[in-house]
Amino acid sequence: MADKITPRSEDYAQWYVDVVRAAKLAEYSPVRGSMIIPPNGFELWENMRNGLDFMFKATGHRNAYFPLFIPQSFLAREAAHVDGFAKECAVVTHHRLKVDEEGQLIVDPEAKLEEPLVVRPTSETIIWDTYSKWIQSWRDLPILINQWANVVRWEMRTRLFLRTSEFLWQEGHTAHATEQEAVDETLQMLDVYATFAEEWMAMPVIKGVKTEAERFAGAVDTYCIEALMQDGKALQGGTSHFLGQNFAKAFDCTFQNQEGELEHVWATSWGVSTRLIGALIMTHGDDKGVVLPPRLAPIQVVIVPILRKDGSEPVLEAARAVRQELTDAGIRVFLDDRDQYRPGWKFTEYEVQGIPVRLAIGPRDVENGVVELVRRDLGDKQSVPMESLAETIRETLDSVQQGLFDSAKAFRETHTHTADDYESFKRLIEEEGGFVLMHWDGTAETETRIKEETKATIRCIPFPGQFEGTDESGVDPISGQPSKGRVVFARAY
Repeated sequence: MADKITPRSEDYAQWYVDVVRAAKLAEYSPVRGSMIIPPNGFELWENMRNGLDFMFKATGHRNAYFPLFIPQSFLAREAAHVDGFAKECAVVTHHRLKVDEEGQLIVDPEAKLEEPLVVRPTSETIIWDTYSKWIQSWRDLPILINQWANVVRWEMRTRLFLRTSEFLWQEGHTAHATEQEAVDETLQMLDVYATFAEEWMAMPVIKGVKTEAERFAGAVDTYCIEALMQDGKALQGGTSHFLGQNFAKAFDCTFQNQEGELEHVWATSWGVSTRLIGALIMTHGDDKGVVLPPRLAPIQVVIVPILRKDGSEPVLEAARAVRQELTDAGIRVFLDDRDQYRPGWKFTEYEVQGIPVRLAIGPRDVENGVVELVRRDLGDKQSVPMESLAETIRETLDSVQQGLFDSAKAFRETHTHTADDYESFKRLIEEEGGFVLMHWDGTAETETRIKEETKATIRCIPFPGQFEGTDESGVDPISGQPSKGRVVFARAY
C-alpha cells in the first residue's frame, strides 16, 4: 500500500523495492538472488512478450526451444565468450541425491557426471552446435529463430527485475550467408526493440553501439538501446549483437555457397529480459506506486462500484453493463464488486498497481447516467456520461500512453548535459546525474580512467542524429586527442 512506500527523494533504491512489492509485481524467493513473479508481474511480462513476439514474427522469425543444460566443453570453444561468463555460471556436477547412514540427504558421490553441465547463462554455444548440423548449403539460410526462456547468471548483488540470478528473457539467434545480411539483421532487431520501448513502454531510448569494453562476450559489435531512469542513472534496455563468424568457426558451422565453395556462416544474437519491467517502473513510477502505460497494463480500466447496504443492485447492474461495453470494445477491464473491501481501500490498491484508468459508480451516478473517471498518471477526476463511454475511455487511454512518453522524454531532455572539459564532466556526473555528452578519443585507456574516477561508463556511441552536437568532431578534453564525436556517459544499473 502507498503508506509503505518510501518517497523517491529519501531513498530511491528503497522506493523501487517498496513499489515492486506493494504492487505485487515480484517478491524474493527462498533461493538467494532469485524471485517469485506473482500474477500482476507475470501478466505484465506476458503483455511485453506478446507484443514483442508479434513484432518478431512480423520480421520473419520463428520460435524454438533449446536445452537448459549446456556441456561445459561447449563454452570453452569460444574463448571470449567463456571468459565473459565464467564467473556467473552455475554448474551441475552430480545427478542424484541419497540419504546417508545418519539420515541426512546428501549428494551421491557415485552419481558424478562424466562432464559438468552449465545451467544456461545464454544459448549461443548450444544453438551453434545445433546449427552446424542443420546447415549444409546456402539454401538452408537464413535461419531466423527466437526462444523465450529462463537463464541463470550467478549474480553477487541482486535487485528484483534489474539483476537476479535467474530471469526470464527472449534470445534471438540467426544465421546468414553474408556479412551484410547479418549486420542488417542486427540493426533491424535493434529498431524493433527501440520501437517497442517507445511505442509500447512509453520509454524514450537512445540507439547506438557499445565500446569494445562494454561489448557482449564473443561479439564483433554490440548495439543497444539506453534509457534514463528518474534517479539519473542509465539502464540498458536491450542489446543486439553482430557475432561475425566467431561462433560458426568455434563450432565448425560451414555452408556451401552458390559457387560451390565452403564458407563459415555469419551470425547474430539479440535479447531483452524481465529487466524491462524494472525499467518501466523507474521510468514512470511515483511515490504512490507504479504507473503503467495502457498498451502494456494487464488491466487498463478498473470499475469500483460504490455499494450501499440497501439499493446496491442498480449500481451493480450499471457496473456490469459498463464492463460489457468496454470488453466488447477490446478494452481490458476488471470489475471489483467485492463487498469485503471498502471503496477507499480499492482506490489505493489500484493506484499502487498503476491501473491507467479507474471508474467509480455510485447510486447518484446511476441516476445521472455518469461515472467518475480518474487517470492514474494525472490523478484528476472528471464526471463523464455513460453514453459512448467506450469511445471516451479509448481516447483517454491513448492520451495516457502519449502523455507518459512525452513526460519521460521531457525528463531525459532536461537531464542531458554537455561537457567540454573534464572538471565540468565530473561535476555533472556527481551533482546532476543523467546523460552527459562529451568527446572521447576512442581509447580504452581514457574510457577506463573515466570509469575508475567517476563510476560513469560510456553507455553508447549514438547513431547519427540522436543528439544535437554528438556528430561533430572535436577534442577529447582528457587526452587532447581528436574525437570523431561526443558519446553518451552515465552511471548505470
